[in-house]
Parts: sequence; C-alpha cells; structure tokens
Amino acid sequence: MDAQLPDVEAGRRFYGELFGWTFEESHGGSVWARLEGEPVAALARKADGRLPTVWTVYFATPDVEGLADRVWAAGGQVVTAPLPVGDLGTAALVTDPEGAVFGLWEPGTHTGFGTRHEPGTFAWAELYARDTEAANTFYGGLFHEALFGSGARPDFGRAPVSDVFPAEMPPHFLVHFAVADCAAALGTVNRLGGRVQAPPFETSYGRVAIVTDNQGASFALLERG
Repeated sequence: MDAQLPDVEAGRRFYGELFGWTFEESHGGSVWARLEGEPVAALARKADGRLPTVWTVYFATPDVEGLADRVWAAGGQVVTAPLPVGDLGTAALVTDPEGAVFGLWEPGTHTGFGTRHEPGTFAWAELYARDTEAANTFYGGLFHEALFGSGARPDFGRAPVSDVFPAEMPPHFLVHFAVADCAAALGTVNRLGGRVQAPPFETSYGRVAIVTDNQGASFALLERG
C-alpha cells in the first residue's frame, strides 16, 4: 500500500510518530516505510495537485496485464496501465464497476509487506460499496482463490457505504492499520494534526476508528479483540 501526499516530509513526521516507522529513499522520490526493518508501506509525492490525497491498497498478481484485462472485462476501468517501477515490480491502477480505486502489483524485487497484523502495520482493507452483491460478484471473480480457496485467510471485506459514511460518499477502499490501543492512537492522531472521521465502532473483525492524517488522507485504526 502507498499514500499519495502533497508533502512527503510531513508524512514522514506524522506516520513516524504515530506508528514508529522509519524511512528510506525509494524509487522516484518515494520513501519506504519500515517497522523493525521490515517494509510496511510507501509514501509518495503526488505528481498532480488535482489528484486526491489517498491511501491505495495493491493486490498482488503473477500477471498484472492479464488481471487488468479481467478487471476491464468485468466492468471495471483501467486508470493507469501496467507500468514497470524500476526492478521493484509492475503496477497498475484500476477501479471496480462502482469506481472504487485499487492497485495491482506484479512483484519484481519487492514482493509486498514484510510484516502485517502487528501494531503499526497493515491489518485489513474494507471496501465500502453501494451495491454489495455486485461487489461480491466482481471481486469473487477476480480473486476467488485468495478469498475462498483452500486455506484462504483474506484481509479484505466489504460493507455498504451507508453503514459508516454519508450516502453521497463514493465507493472506496479503506486501509486499516493495527493498533494495540485505539483510544491512545486517536489521541496521537489529534495531537499530530489529524482528525477523527468516525469514532470507534465494533465490527466483525475488531474495533475500528476512521481518521485522516494532517494532509487529508483517510485510513482506519483497528484494535483486534
């Protein structure tokens, strides 16, 4: 996953203090975020100020071209065609039929998260959709083995937009970071200039609060029971 930010240095300060991340330079002005030496995310400078300030989750695939074709064939859109990122891998940005944006990643030397499900790392991705049955069909077709195959342990769920957000909110993915103490993490978010979009609520996968960072990128904090 990565965050597209107007100010990467401000992002380093915010997430470094919130999650204990350290940083190193990466490709094209991006920085890797690491926790205890393991890669957990990337921060990148927005190339165009008109683009949204967002966190994007990437789904791994051995064939990014083929998967992008399948997205298009299933009613989604290809926003950014597959493009090599140095020797790290090949990335594409796509949408589902409702317009929710997600990434595709065919690994090169960068194979994905070094660690997850630990405090300060990726824990879950929730799709907020208007038509949950259509989402089931679309993503179930794209990622059937990962969601339903033998031994599958998906980190991905979906819910109606109206469960948490105003009805006019566009469908979107929300990246969740694990935290040991949701209330304490919310205090840190506020102190660092972020804000709370939705105070803590209970879900089937844990206690969740939705926040934005000090540049407007939304994400969630997840405290497992």
